[in-house]
Order: sequence, then C-alpha cells, then structure tokens
Amino acid sequence: MSESPADVSVPQSGSPLAEPGAASLADGSLQRLDPRYVPCERIAGWVRSLVLLVLGLVGLLFHATGGEARFLRLLLLAGLLGAVVGLSVLATLLLPRLAWKHASWRLLPLVLELRRGVVFRRVISVPRARVQHTDVERGPIERRYDLATLVVHTAGHEDSEIRLEGLEHGVALALRDHLLGGAGDGA
Repeated sequence: MSESPADVSVPQSGSPLAEPGAASLADGSLQRLDPRYVPCERIAGWVRSLVLLVLGLVGLLFHATGGEARFLRLLLLAGLLGAVVGLSVLATLLLPRLAWKHASWRLLPLVLELRRGVVFRRVISVPRARVQHTDVERGPIERRYDLATLVVHTAGHEDSEIRLEGLEHGVALALRDHLLGGAGDGA
C-alpha cells in the first residue's frame, strides 16, 4: 500500500499533534517527518564528507612522505579518495530529501508503525505491549533545528531498538509519553 503526499500530513507547530498530551496523537493517520530533517541531515553529511576528506588527505600525506612513494600509486590513491569523497557529497545532496520523502509514521491505539526506505521499503510495526522503554535523543545539529530522535526499546532480539529520526522535539516527547502511558492498553 503506498500513500500519496495528500495522505501524509506534516505536523505544524501549534497543531494538536505538536502539543504534548494531545488526544489526536493516536488517530492513525500517516505523519511525515519534520521538513527540517532534510537540512539537518545535509549538514551531518557535509561534516561526514569533510572528515572523510581530511582523513584521506592525511593518509595520502603519510604515504607520500613515507619510504618509497611512487607517483603512480599516489595518483591512484588520490583518485580513489576523490571518487569516495565525490560519492559522499552526492549522497549528501540527494539522499536526505529522498529519505524524508519515503519516511512516515503512524500511531494507532495499539501499534506504532514506521515506514521508510528509498530503495528497499520497510514497514515496522511495534506493538505497544512489546515496548520496554523509550528515549528521546538530540545531537547538536538536531538541537539547532529543534528536532529529536525517538528511540523505542522493545522485547525481543530483531529490531529491539527502533529509531524514528526527524521528529519535532515536542512531537517526540508526546510520542514517548503516549507510548509509556496507559492509553491503548485495552483498558
């Protein structure tokens, strides 16, 4: 089952979903990740590309100053580094938008459902009965964009830690509280 962009809503600040304790949190509608996820992931990608470039250049420098540095081998390694950094930059430019476009979540009374994947699509359904505890994590780039990652720890071995990145911080806190609260337990 695929959803069209009209079927997926984006939580807006001031919407009932963005307010902690909102009754409409488990309404079952598909929700997109926050659009700020794209620039946040791009900045993280630029940082990864820069670190890769610096480490590669340091490695080339050590290789060039060590014993017998052959020009052809050095040129081949430099070309390989350029290709790897180029692919990293290309991934940084293209993948965050595609990942955002193909990621959504829905909270039903008894299940949290995550949909993601650009090439290989995956739907993960987490029954509330299996939720052991949840965490809300925020790195420095996420804090800058007021985003958070909801980490759901479940019973079992496969997918015992499910991560939902790109949520607005208030939505992540509301989801955490809802998953740990008594709503949806069949009571």
